[in-house]
Amino acid sequence: MSELRDILERHGFKFKKQFGQNFLSDTNLLDSIVAASGVTEETTVVEIGCGAGTLTRAIARRAKKVYAFDVDKDLQPVLAETLAGCENVEVIFRDFNKLDLAAFEQEIGRYTVVANLPYYITTPLVTKLLEDSEYCDGISIMVQEEVAERFCAKEDTPEYGAITAGIALKGVAKIIKRVPRTMFMPRPNVDSAVVKIEFQRGRVEVKSEKAYRQTVKCAFLNRRKTLENNLVNFFKINRETAKNVMAQAGIDEKARGETLSPQRFALLADALLAMDVITE
Repeated sequence: MSELRDILERHGFKFKKQFGQNFLSDTNLLDSIVAASGVTEETTVVEIGCGAGTLTRAIARRAKKVYAFDVDKDLQPVLAETLAGCENVEVIFRDFNKLDLAAFEQEIGRYTVVANLPYYITTPLVTKLLEDSEYCDGISIMVQEEVAERFCAKEDTPEYGAITAGIALKGVAKIIKRVPRTMFMPRPNVDSAVVKIEFQRGRVEVKSEKAYRQTVKCAFLNRRKTLENNLVNFFKINRETAKNVMAQAGIDEKARGETLSPQRFALLADALLAMDVITE
């Protein structure tokens, strides 16, 4: 940790809270994260929030190519030092969430995301990749521990939510490593975990991904209300229609959204399409 601290001080770098900067420097930890992500010499990796480049360097030792994104241009001299000799790394100072993802993917082809994510961009980033990506094969990301639990939750648990059901449509999520707050500089107020999401497109059969996403959003509109009430309020339909749709999907009329599995959400979405409650 002292070596990284010395590099940052030498270049006059100051941490910026608005960017959620918490850097890692333990080589063994970084190498284990990359190994667990499954990166090989054939893998193109996209890293979002590369920070001081410590994880970037660990990825570069295994990967074919690394596209490392960050929004803080003050890191430029730091990265010039920490990534010296890493010829397979391209640093891009842009906000990945504002990127034309389709155009970028056409340029680089298939890829995997490996990143120590700033906490504040976690959900928007994962949502963007789930909904918009055609070439991403998987994600291995360091996130806040409670967010990791949410990503991997099962239905009918407090952690299960819209993002969980959204992930389940495209892939399988599992926690591959837990990382205590003491490993970061500066130290955050929470522990972290690395979640690996392997994309398996088509694992949940659904007639329309758009309809599925709308259905999930509706179901979690108000967790304290029944699914029937949320359907009525979200889609502006009468109670009889809501009951019929639920019956078609084999859902009990007293059910709440958080009790539905991804497969049941798919059946509900298909029923809503069939009854023209949702239109393409």
